[in-house]
Amino acid sequence: MTPRKLSRCLLAVLLLVGTLHAADPDPFDQSSVPIEELPKDPKAVKIVLIAGVGSTKLKSGEHEYFAGCTVLAKMLKQTPGVFPVIARDGWPKKPETLAGAKAVVLFLEGGTAHAALKEDRMQQLQKLADSGVGIVCLHSAIDYPNDFGERVRSMSGAMWEKGYSKRAHWVTEFKSFPDHAVTRGVTPFKIDDGWLYQLRFVADMKGVTPLLGTVSPKEKGKTSDPKAIISWVYERSGGGRSFNFTGCHLHESWALDGYRKLIVNGILWSANQEIPKDGAPVVLAPDDLKKHLERKPVPKK
Repeated sequence: MTPRKLSRCLLAVLLLVGTLHAADPDPFDQSSVPIEELPKDPKAVKIVLIAGVGSTKLKSGEHEYFAGCTVLAKMLKQTPGVFPVIARDGWPKKPETLAGAKAVVLFLEGGTAHAALKEDRMQQLQKLADSGVGIVCLHSAIDYPNDFGERVRSMSGAMWEKGYSKRAHWVTEFKSFPDHAVTRGVTPFKIDDGWLYQLRFVADMKGVTPLLGTVSPKEKGKTSDPKAIISWVYERSGGGRSFNFTGCHLHESWALDGYRKLIVNGILWSANQEIPKDGAPVVLAPDDLKKHLERKPVPKK
């Protein structure tokens, strides 16, 4: 082979390798995601998505708070006039990030690790709720230490309470939905999830509208029982709304259209936005589920 032909062959190989690498991006690369980028249009509906730090005790694909928020941002942008803002590591770094927000979405670890317990963050949340800002809790975000019960219920309508509430994993299929703006266009979906249930609700369920209920295969009960509620909306007596869903354990569930639409509808409803009769647009490319994941330790066998 002549030097010229050899050179051409080497170039072809290099181009092929480059193409393969370009088609296989790093699923853990989060550098391209804009963090706390604020809207330039003062009329934009700002929705702040607060992603918690992923648990190192779980494998990749579980508690993917950051990747989940990037998925939500992609879908929320499909509603005209809505501008999602992503904050990472449990809370915004810039004070102006929360200013003017129509809704705040908490997708993070709960219990004593809850990011809202640090510094004056609970006071910030309370001030937002008192001013009518929507408060959204996904998965463990509804789990606070028990002495926060009254405050959390006043914002969200319910709280996971240690010693009373429960959590467990099982597969459930949601086939029918109540008539509510949040359920518009929501199609049946079946998921394996980690549910927080038997929650402590406000007295007489005042202001609470249950959306979804599920019962463990190991327990007796009806999905209409208050202890089975795992998704609900709450209208605060002083003004303001809250949407809550205690699923969201597995990142792969975002692949389901009905699941996505329920959550996006709920976020928009909490921000006082009108939900179309067929629900909000929630188009999501399959490859988007493979992006911006947390790099977690490989579980020991």
